[in-house]
Amino acid sequence: MEMFKFGETKLNLPIHAYRFKAKLNPDKKAHVLIIGGVHGDEPEGVIAARGLLEAFRHNYSLDLNISLIPEFNPEGVLTNNRCNSNKVDLNRNLPTKDWTPIAAQERYNPGPTALSEKENQALVTFIKNNKLDLIISLHSWEPMLNTNGEIPEAVVISEHTGYKIEPYIGYPTPGSLGTYAGIENKIPTLTYEIQRDLQFDQVLKIHVPALIAGLKITEKIRNR
Repeated sequence: MEMFKFGETKLNLPIHAYRFKAKLNPDKKAHVLIIGGVHGDEPEGVIAARGLLEAFRHNYSLDLNISLIPEFNPEGVLTNNRCNSNKVDLNRNLPTKDWTPIAAQERYNPGPTALSEKENQALVTFIKNNKLDLIISLHSWEPMLNTNGEIPEAVVISEHTGYKIEPYIGYPTPGSLGTYAGIENKIPTLTYEIQRDLQFDQVLKIHVPALIAGLKITEKIRNR
């Protein structure tokens, strides 16, 4: 395991990330990016990411390269806010073709311009500089596996969780990661919506094993 600084926030808080490499021929193995804490008031995703980190720290046997960011929006996580300290929703601020400065609600504030936020600038740079085979973004809302692209992993995760698989989340999401990465850059992207207010011990019991089961499918189908 290698810890590295993924980026930083407006208030200069570091965004910590962790890198796990396949033991043999990592250059020929798939690279998965897993993100938690995009919205700071969705702790279930942070808990799942932290649980996955702990599981990997004790035993990492996947034949994959994984970059894991447990708290992509540390300002929001610390203050229990959806947005960062600029009051911008990071999942409406990415430079998609459908980006708009008009917010459906205040909590979906897309920022003054697309990619105005330092967190997303770091994310876009990372996506451009790394060949990613899969992105998993951990959120919480109604139980759902929102897929952008072909994601067989979602079938296995659904079997473990009972969550429905939906290619459309149910409402427009301009400037979202699913649109930017999954649709426009053709990187299969799974927005994993954990049941809101699920007890943290249940997040760990249900969703960490489900994620690992899904990643075992990634081993089989995405290694180069």
